Amino acid sequence: MLTRRACLAAAAATPLLTAAPAAAAKEVEAARDAMRRATRFMTDKAAANGGYVWSYLPDFSRRWGEMEAWPSMIWTQAPGTPEMGQIFLDAWRATGEAQYLNAAVAAGDALIKGQHPSGGWNYVIDFDGEASLRRWYETIGRNGWRLEEFQHYYGNATFDDHATVGCGRFLLRLALTTDLPRLRAAVDRTIAFVLDSQLPSGGWPQRWPRAGAFNNHGHPDYTGLITLNDEVMDENIDFLLLILQQWNRPDVEQPIRRAMACYRDLQQPAPTPGWALQYTPDFKPAWGRTYEPAAVSPHVTAIAVERMLDFYRLTGDRSFLARLDEALDWLARIEAPAAAHHEGRNHFRFVEPGTNRFMAVHRRGSNAQNGEYYVDYDMTGQRGEKHIDLARLRRHVEQVAALTPDEAVRHSALMGRGPSLLPDYVITRPQGGSDLNVTASRPGMTPVTLLVEGLNAEGYWPVELRTTSHAYRGDGPAEAPPGFVDRGQVGDAWDTSPFTETSGPMGISTGAYINNMARLIAHVRGARPS
Repeated sequence: MLTRRACLAAAAATPLLTAAPAAAAKEVEAARDAMRRATRFMTDKAAANGGYVWSYLPDFSRRWGEMEAWPSMIWTQAPGTPEMGQIFLDAWRATGEAQYLNAAVAAGDALIKGQHPSGGWNYVIDFDGEASLRRWYETIGRNGWRLEEFQHYYGNATFDDHATVGCGRFLLRLALTTDLPRLRAAVDRTIAFVLDSQLPSGGWPQRWPRAGAFNNHGHPDYTGLITLNDEVMDENIDFLLLILQQWNRPDVEQPIRRAMACYRDLQQPAPTPGWALQYTPDFKPAWGRTYEPAAVSPHVTAIAVERMLDFYRLTGDRSFLARLDEALDWLARIEAPAAAHHEGRNHFRFVEPGTNRFMAVHRRGSNAQNGEYYVDYDMTGQRGEKHIDLARLRRHVEQVAALTPDEAVRHSALMGRGPSLLPDYVITRPQGGSDLNVTASRPGMTPVTLLVEGLNAEGYWPVELRTTSHAYRGDGPAEAPPGFVDRGQVGDAWDTSPFTETSGPMGISTGAYINNMARLIAHVRGARPS
């Protein structure tokens, strides 16, 4: 806990925003009271050593991160402990109340306790120790058919799903706010992890340090390969830019430049001039999980095109623009047939390098023990999975390419120019991460009065948990149960993968707390929410 003196000192260094005059004082105070009560519930009832998972049953008999968690566990994937820490800091900045800064420090300390000796983080932290975590992987993790990344205990740290960088960003902000030595040391360890794990190519692996190769359902271990999947390189570059600007570490500039050059050079040759999810050391597309074939990916390509524009504006180097027209023309050629478009999704996920044939992923069996994923070219019944607005992307390329190098770098953070990369308020848009209970609901903008009224007597906003999982019941049978029909998200009753139903129990949602708090904070600030 921070002392009152420390809170006052931190507050003096960070001026507060006042509520807009038009906001009725009574309504603002009601919002503040709801924020206090909701936060007290989360810190006093839901937290485990200051950290959080994604959702809980009201009696806390079951809880979930991306998979079912034990009471001793917290989650680093969004919307987990780092995002909770960020919303606490946002609430403190808006109100100056010590409750929120204390909660942020507690979340930071929880992450520090779970920081891997290398300086990064795993998806999950178990305060009961490594033996307990291994048991979880050997039971719940091992039986999550769809989530192969949890079927093997690596004992190292990951960049996947922003786990390490999300923790690092929050601890950086918290350290700059409080200047506590233990927080500054944790940030330095995170920076060392990002720098030490950078591959000779300039890219990054999904996991590090290398924990020994293993057989991934007949494929080699993919976790040490150059990884773009889930924005690994994007997030690491952005994190190092933040460190360069905010932490006075000029030594990160060259690693940033090496990473940008690697990202550019990962673009494949014609006739498939796009980018892939992961790569071998010689820059060829590689297998990831068994449902991620060695393919070129249209949606990763669209992201990469945007990043090349960013890199031009950071460096003024027009080599980042050189092959973008190739990529755009390729995206136009491999758009899914109109009959396969689905809810605006106009591209398939995987395209074979060198042939431009679409690749389809299927599965057979019923659980992690008897089931398998396989890949072929049979697109019967396949629907578009990703939306790409190619016209908008072309316009953006044309606008940025029209800038001279001097114009492009006018606000380059790499060159010490432009605004702060650390905003005053971090959580200004709905947060969902991989939490299907949050991302699947897509609620509208709830009026503040209804948010206040919706907070129950215990201090949380009840949320229908439509996405849960089967409880662990041992390893699944060696053959599919009679009459089993695969629904896609989950297999039989032994599969511990999360799945979504049309209805579910009411419960407590970390993501709902974060998003509702952001709405109330915006109201208290007198700001128009994003």
